[in-house]
Amino acid sequence: MSAQGSVIKTARRIFEVLEYFDEVQQPTSLKEMSVHFGYPVSSASVLLKSMVVMGYLDYDSYSRTYMPTMRVAMLGNWVQGALFGESRILALMKHMSDETGETISLGTQSDLLAQYIHVVPSQYAIRYHLKSGAVRPLARSGIGCLLLSARTDETIDRLLRRINIEEEPDARIALPDLMQRIREIREQGYVFSRNTLVDGIGLIGMLLPIRRHGRILAIGVGGPLDRLDKKKDKILKELREGIARFVERGE
Repeated sequence: MSAQGSVIKTARRIFEVLEYFDEVQQPTSLKEMSVHFGYPVSSASVLLKSMVVMGYLDYDSYSRTYMPTMRVAMLGNWVQGALFGESRILALMKHMSDETGETISLGTQSDLLAQYIHVVPSQYAIRYHLKSGAVRPLARSGIGCLLLSARTDETIDRLLRRINIEEEPDARIALPDLMQRIREIREQGYVFSRNTLVDGIGLIGMLLPIRRHGRILAIGVGGPLDRLDKKKDKILKELREGIARFVERGE
């Protein structure tokens, strides 16, 4: 493996460890970590000890477990303010969660992908499972096309050329097909994607009228299609009124 490949592998493992702690939310032993990821015990030991030395993990010699330190917690303190302003967007997401009970997501463009940067889980037992940080194809997902609809036609053309370079020939998207969908979204003022990436699952979303650090933002309500179809009018009404109330007027 090249030096660059080794660095990438190590960096990936560090973030995997931190994300694992976020999932389990409890101290974890070397053995548990090694088994979960399939790392050799020796490699896992070196990695965890390095994270202890850097101050990101704490090791308890009595229980022989590792735990993230407050340094990890403090790393992202500034992000909420940078992304969500004075919590107006978070207030809107809570409002939509209370009114619909469905999965509420905030998405933005990340180069050639759409990325969910914050998620409020559904209140239903049968739900659309989505994690913050998840990515979707920019030109083949509902949230992605919604974000693209805020771009100029020329920018969409350039982005699609780059996207198609990365795709297999039979998976490439024709510009006229994409632009037809973009025009529909612009005319409607919202997107309602159905079975786009997961059968039986859909998303109703709208663009937010503000940008954070130049980033286009979109809010989505995701869930089983049968529920979204029944609540479509209510969801659209709550989105429009919620955006006006919490984002534009900043209540």
